[in-house]
Amino acid sequence: MPAELEVVRVPGPEPGAGAGWRARAERWAGLEPQWSRWWRAGTLACGRTISGVDILYTWMSPFESAEPIARLARELGKPWVADLGDPWALDEMFVYPSRAHRWLELRRMRRALGGAAAVVMSTREAACRLQARFPEFRGKLVVSIPNGFDAHDFEGDPPVRKDDAFRIVHTGYLHTELGLRQRRSSRLRRLLGGSVRGVDFLTRSHVFLLEAIESLIEQEPSLRSRIEIHLAGVLSNADTRYTRLSGLVRTPGYLPHDETVELMRSADLLFLPMHDLPSEARAGIVPGKTYEYLASERPILAAVPDGDARDLLEAAGTARLCRPADVEGLKTAIREAIARRQAGAPVPPPSPDLLLRYEYTRLTGELADVFDAVLARDRTRALA
Repeated sequence: MPAELEVVRVPGPEPGAGAGWRARAERWAGLEPQWSRWWRAGTLACGRTISGVDILYTWMSPFESAEPIARLARELGKPWVADLGDPWALDEMFVYPSRAHRWLELRRMRRALGGAAAVVMSTREAACRLQARFPEFRGKLVVSIPNGFDAHDFEGDPPVRKDDAFRIVHTGYLHTELGLRQRRSSRLRRLLGGSVRGVDFLTRSHVFLLEAIESLIEQEPSLRSRIEIHLAGVLSNADTRYTRLSGLVRTPGYLPHDETVELMRSADLLFLPMHDLPSEARAGIVPGKTYEYLASERPILAAVPDGDARDLLEAAGTARLCRPADVEGLKTAIREAIARRQAGAPVPPPSPDLLLRYEYTRLTGELADVFDAVLARDRTRALA
């Protein structure tokens, strides 16, 4: 590690009037946006101030980092490691103007990552997709290192609540606006091929949860005074419109991380929604909040498709699982959770061994192993 770290600030472009229109036009035309040009230039400028490194590492997104880091690696004659938080053009959550735009982004991804000594994906599904889509990557070091949590954040006793409300908590972003926009343009998207067939983004929101709870209250009116829903995070206008439909919702806004963790640990049920997919398809991502939800050791209501997230939650044993758009499944899970709390039934925690797998210390060690493997290969080539 360097004794000193110098941070160089590169001024960014100022958004002007019509920036949104220009961005859409650039996207349709396949042009590189102004922000991307600034990021690439800034990354190169900052990178060229460093020396004495053995390996270059970049965590993405933004995926615009790949090309300048690859160029710096060539200039320095050093290997580089690409760490993708999401699977880039292989991510079913990404929507493109057309099938041609998706194909161009796949080509860009293939070219950008082609020179990486190793590629780190955040799920097993994403790693498999990468090597299936780009067969030449089967000879490259491709590993899956998931996101996780910091055990220190969950030390100490959970907060003590004095109220009797049944508290449902969601943290982070909702995707109501994206889901509504997708549904409005679904026919055009299908024709143009810009989105993955059968994906539904609206389920990655609170819309179906509220529908399930309102239906439950119609059947059991006494629950209206007992259920409260906390949506912690930045809400869009579309998110807020739906919260106004119910008097049960609390919107504390964006919270510092320690307060977010405290809210999680106070929950009777943690809500984890994901996008919906056809039954034969697997999701390529696991929402980052999943690991902190598990670390909180609170019950989880997971409306998720098949994939790594569902596999993980099934193994943990602390989640009630249903399909993303299954309103009846959500109702049943909430009713059972309320009954469990009324009965005073204990909440079994996930296995300590399972939690240890996703603790940051463990994951940092796995990344260090990747660096060691890359440097060993580099030394072997230098001696050959």
